[in-house]
Amino acid sequence: MHYKFELKPLPYAYDALEPYIDTKTMEIHHSKHVQAYTDNLNKALEPHTAYHGWSLEKLLYNLGELPKEIQVPVRNNAGGVYNHNLFFSIMAPGGKALPEGALKDAINKKWGSVDAFTADLKAAALTVFGSGWAWLVADAAGELSIYKTPNQDTPIPEKTLTPVINLDVWEHAYYLKVQNRRPEYIDNWINVIDWEAAAHNYAKHKETDFSKA
Repeated sequence: MHYKFELKPLPYAYDALEPYIDTKTMEIHHSKHVQAYTDNLNKALEPHTAYHGWSLEKLLYNLGELPKEIQVPVRNNAGGVYNHNLFFSIMAPGGKALPEGALKDAINKKWGSVDAFTADLKAAALTVFGSGWAWLVADAAGELSIYKTPNQDTPIPEKTLTPVINLDVWEHAYYLKVQNRRPEYIDNWINVIDWEAAAHNYAKHKETDFSKA
């Protein structure tokens, strides 16, 4: 995906994650919020044709190489598109299985169990001040860790971290259904994690090179 960026369709219907994530939130989240990030990213890049062939990942990896006047708009809006594309892709109706294979082994090595991992991820998400994200990331050796970012920042500028799972804790992700009850939203969200998609993301940790994306 590169300029001119388009809103990526969801892999399921807006009501598919009920009762955990409500239909109206999904519709607004995707068709309004992410559409706005997409439109604003295109607007920022429009006069800068040298970067029209760059992917979201390459833009975020090389923020410091962009013209100064578009670094913040690209960080915010390319980050918003990238983060949400990943977020929507690692959810599925009713969730999908529990992790198996290499991802399961890596989680058990780090936390001892999936339940212990999700408890730590929840704790991280609850301590994101204001708006932001909680992440499960893998380094080049496959070691897992939990990572937090504010606003629409991503782990990509860290160069060596591969995103596996991300959890949106902006209020627009949950306020219509649970208002300020972020813990309830996180508990609901855990039920729709697509562990197959997460395992697929984890499998890329040895080959991730966002500079060439």
